[in-house]
Amino acid sequence: EAFEKTGLKPVSLQAKEGLALINGTQLMSALGCLFVSDAEQLLKHAQIAGALSLEALKGTNLAFRKEIHQLRPHKGQLKCAKNLWRLTQDSTIHESHLDCGKVQDAYTLRCMPQVFGASKDVFSFVKNVLETEINSVTDNPVLLPDSKESLSGGNFHGQPLAFALDFLAISLAELGDFSERRIARLVDENLSGLPAFLTKYHGLHSGLMLPQYVAASLVNENKTLCHPNSVDSISSSANKEDHVSMGANAGLKLFQISENVRIILAIELVTSTQGLEFLKPLTPAKALQPAVEEIRKKVSKLDEDRPLHNDIKIISNLIANGWILSSVESVMGHLQ
Repeated sequence: EAFEKTGLKPVSLQAKEGLALINGTQLMSALGCLFVSDAEQLLKHAQIAGALSLEALKGTNLAFRKEIHQLRPHKGQLKCAKNLWRLTQDSTIHESHLDCGKVQDAYTLRCMPQVFGASKDVFSFVKNVLETEINSVTDNPVLLPDSKESLSGGNFHGQPLAFALDFLAISLAELGDFSERRIARLVDENLSGLPAFLTKYHGLHSGLMLPQYVAASLVNENKTLCHPNSVDSISSSANKEDHVSMGANAGLKLFQISENVRIILAIELVTSTQGLEFLKPLTPAKALQPAVEEIRKKVSKLDEDRPLHNDIKIISNLIANGWILSSVESVMGHLQ
């Protein structure tokens, strides 16, 4: 059916090419390429969500100044600090509390460049591993036409990929963990300075209490999924294959981790946007206003309790489709 729709014809495989398409390292590489791409997009949305939370919580963007990050010049940290600085310019909310009594913000706001940057550096490492792998020969035996030799080796072993995929899982899951802590801060009146659970009818209505439960549950699930598969090996083939990478399982768990993180970020976007309602007529940074507009086109502000699962699903789909990111980049240019 796919071939008919695209007009493509099936490839006629030659000797050894079938195994080259379906062997373990090919599966690991394919999963890695898919999910490192997803991870990069989720990281950009995480920075947008984090910047919106900073605005709703009346945090400062001074922690994003380049002078701080040039003193610890990890590449990812420098890029994320620049992104966050650009995302938070021209905000009347920020201007309204320049002389407030707060000395410094919580880590989940102040340390966004460091935490996001660390994940970004992992994603870059994983991409380098994958780019090497997909341009490599991993067959066995290796045939050397010039010398007419057949050499039995171990290029099929998935250990480089297994380590990289486990590392990707950990660094991706951390985006969700980090986000959930900001969600919890937003709904806590003692920490946010906003109405409890972001409803003006708190006590009578639950507001955004339960979405934080969902985020916490997904973070917990991701912690379990992040147990590294690459630390385990079970012998097979009568002990001839007496050490294996388990890299395929390391890749397969990324399906669920990626989806969980997307939902958590959707909850943060819904929650931070709701928080901004209580700061009107003040407005967030110009680069963030298109994100708020995109969210409000699909999800109305919460006055009285309603089922929220569909709101979260809608925003999760906006993340997956790139609409929120595109709207922001249309104003501020490319996020690194």
